[in-house]
Amino acid sequence: MSDTINLQAELRSNVGKGAARSVRRQKLIPGVIYGAGKSPQPLTVKFNELFKLLKAGKFKSTLIELKIEDRIEKVICRDVQKDIVKNLPTHVDFLRLSETSRINLFIPVEFKNHSTSPGIKRGGVLTVVRPEVELIVNANAIPSELEVDLNEFELGDTINISNISLPKGVETAIKGRDFVIANIQSPSGLKSAEDEADGAEETGEDAEENSNEDVEKEAN
Repeated sequence: MSDTINLQAELRSNVGKGAARSVRRQKLIPGVIYGAGKSPQPLTVKFNELFKLLKAGKFKSTLIELKIEDRIEKVICRDVQKDIVKNLPTHVDFLRLSETSRINLFIPVEFKNHSTSPGIKRGGVLTVVRPEVELIVNANAIPSELEVDLNEFELGDTINISNISLPKGVETAIKGRDFVIANIQSPSGLKSAEDEADGAEETGEDAEENSNEDVEKEAN
């Protein structure tokens, strides 16, 4: 499985603006869980836990295991309402996932065989542009990672999404372009050293040529 978020929630019976304000005074955030053919259920989550997860990023595109009483619901966040002045969460909506649900998730890219990669063995450095890729996946078959075999790449190669075999039923959220995942390039220090060496060689050749010209003039 891909990375998941674990979050504790409690069911609540009181709804409405007054009840929501009362919940927030207890440092809780009101919310609701719905979908998968079941009735919506009002709930609460702890403010501190939700705020921390929101700051971490990608909260709306990461699978969430929501623990409610003695059961766990697989959900994704559909909406987070915030105070327009303080920019703090005031309400959160969770969507239940069924076995047939298709969702957008960020899946990490794993690079294999660093030590045997032809490009890296020649002095190349792997530069990762996208450590994870947003994919559209089935909720019941979420890949744990996308694998890149570095044995297939030489110095100067660019690794694109087309170089990665996607699991069956998985597609990228970005459409219409073969975007870059990583590349294997010479380190800047090595390139500078090569440039300096080339410059020194050219200077030596020029000096030798000038010396030969001087000898010819003296002979004449």
